[in-house]
Amino acid sequence: MTTRALSEQDFDEAVASNDTVLVDFWASWCAPCRAFAPVFEAASDQHPDILFAKVDTEAHPGIAARFGVMAIPTLMGFRHGRLVFSQPGALPPAVLEAVIDRIRKLEPAEPAQAKRATN
Repeated sequence: MTTRALSEQDFDEAVASNDTVLVDFWASWCAPCRAFAPVFEAASDQHPDILFAKVDTEAHPGIAARFGVMAIPTLMGFRHGRLVFSQPGALPPAVLEAVIDRIRKLEPAEPAQAKRATN
């Protein structure tokens, strides 16, 4: 599976309509971003059930600002529509696999009323 470029117009829909989404925030001038790109692409081939997306921070600075991206590359993971992981820096393949495994194991959050004790 290849990665998908996201913009302000389709970011929220992509996160909401996929169980697991990994987003690579990057820019073309960023050497670490270019080094991480093949690692991210290879992981997308190994995990076709996950949406691997990229946000070009130069073309779509609003998304980066919305999520407080201060350094690139930054990897964010969403599970069931919720941000569950965020880390700046290029990850080596083994670390990316560990992140994917942890995110996959997360269950949807229970509704707020289900967390209240009943009398």
